[in-house]
Amino acid sequence: MNTFYYIVESIDGDYANLRLTDEEGNVISDDLKLVARALLPMEITEGCRVVNEMLQYHML
Repeated sequence: MNTFYYIVESIDGDYANLRLTDEEGNVISDDLKLVARALLPMEITEGCRVVNEMLQYHML
């Protein structure tokens, strides 16, 4: 399985916009990924980093 690193750019109601980064937090893509907050850890805030591994998200 692949591992993807993201930074939470914004939170809008039940959704969060995530931007793809590398392991160190350097932005790889300018595209945003819209993800339902129900799939993300409850404690996320704008600017925090999350990892998607094996179809699950967790905070760094």
